Amino acid sequence: MTTEQAKSFKYWQYRTIIATMIGYALFYFVRKNFSFAIPGLAAEYGISNTSFGLIMTIVGLIYGFSRFLNGLLADRVNGRWHMSLGLLLCVLASFAFGFSPTILGVKLGVAPHSLVVLFGVLLVLNNIFQGSGFPPCARLLTHWIPPQELATKMSVWNTSHSIGASLLAILCGYIMGTLGSDMTGDAATVEAIRQNLVTLNPALADDPAALSEKVAASAAHVGAWQWCFWIPALFALAGAAGLAFFLRDTPKSVGLPELEVAHTKVEDNTNSAEYKAFLREKVFRNPLIWILAFANFFVYVVRFAVLDWGPKFLQEARGLDPMEAGWIISISEIMGIIGMLVAGWATDKLFKSKAHRTCVFCMLGAAVFMAIFYFMPGTAPAPLLAGVLGMVGFFIYGPQALIGIAAANQATKSAAATANGVTGIFGYLSTFVSGLGIGAMVDWVNRVNPGQGWNYVFLMMIAMAVVGMLIFLLMWRAKADGYDEK
Repeated sequence: MTTEQAKSFKYWQYRTIIATMIGYALFYFVRKNFSFAIPGLAAEYGISNTSFGLIMTIVGLIYGFSRFLNGLLADRVNGRWHMSLGLLLCVLASFAFGFSPTILGVKLGVAPHSLVVLFGVLLVLNNIFQGSGFPPCARLLTHWIPPQELATKMSVWNTSHSIGASLLAILCGYIMGTLGSDMTGDAATVEAIRQNLVTLNPALADDPAALSEKVAASAAHVGAWQWCFWIPALFALAGAAGLAFFLRDTPKSVGLPELEVAHTKVEDNTNSAEYKAFLREKVFRNPLIWILAFANFFVYVVRFAVLDWGPKFLQEARGLDPMEAGWIISISEIMGIIGMLVAGWATDKLFKSKAHRTCVFCMLGAAVFMAIFYFMPGTAPAPLLAGVLGMVGFFIYGPQALIGIAAANQATKSAAATANGVTGIFGYLSTFVSGLGIGAMVDWVNRVNPGQGWNYVFLMMIAMAVVGMLIFLLMWRAKADGYDEK
């Protein structure tokens, strides 16, 4: 590569990293907004934690399989158009979700099954399209970043989803605490919300003051949850246009030579028998990919328990208002950004690019701080809660980022998206636990022992973090990557 080509390559490398970071952050704007809408939907329509959990599980599985299928597709198609079109379709699904009650003509009160079904259908469609977010990035980045720099630079890139989630938490926390219609003077609305909240959490019936406070807070912002879908979708719409404008596919597509890496024994033709044999060797018959996939299950249980249920359990179990809950989740995501950067640096500088070793220590840290959170008194101040939950984010986002990096390095750049598709499936199989499992657990425990449901969730997350650490230990002696020796 000539000096001029090297300069041009560096420009396109950073342009690709920045564009995909912004684009993937905006995928989160039209994906995790549902978590912040849940308290409003529960109060206004009486939807149970079990129903929310079931929806989370279904859409999580759909997303996992969509990531896998899009991983197979991403290694074969232009990443620029793959990613931008996928984000545009997510925007359309998000707009439609906000209009769901209007589409069916549903009034505030107990939600009919048709509304819950429509919510589920639109979230399923959204998560089918969401699968076109990460796989094109895995393809693009491994074509623009050499393996020996991948952990550091992709750790920086992986901050994109935490940046997106943290900004979304602040935005949606503000929306839920300020927008919507003030219906506190409407007796029918107030009574409907009161009945819904008591049905969902019987312990509130024994605390009239807390019940009245929660009813008033919900009645003051009726319909705010809809703006959690509409406003973020506008940002994502601009992002879809930006991706189409700024991205290009491989170095070859802009007249530059491809990266020089160790021989991978595979042709450029992805339809060849040789390439299919390569996939079997590097991905489907590679025990290291499967260990990473199983570990990803436990990483995602902890991650999703905080991200998906955090706004609700902070309000119900810790008595915070929507804006406080939003800020705490945002702080957890910001600490996750720092954690990813530290984990990437530690992987390359301390563990000789062996990401799986870094993950062992990260899972231990997540278990320790989740235990601290569990033992904190219910009266603990919000800043202390934010600090401890922030450290959970710091440690859990290291493995979340590094698993993708490790899978890409083990499978090589020629099968990076496919390998990430496999690990992604296991990550989103975790929604059986983090979605339906948590929702049903909280509802059942609250019926048997009112007000104690979330305590069991915290205990479960501690156990999941410990098991994840033990799985990472299985590949302690593995090599850093799957490239052949020169």
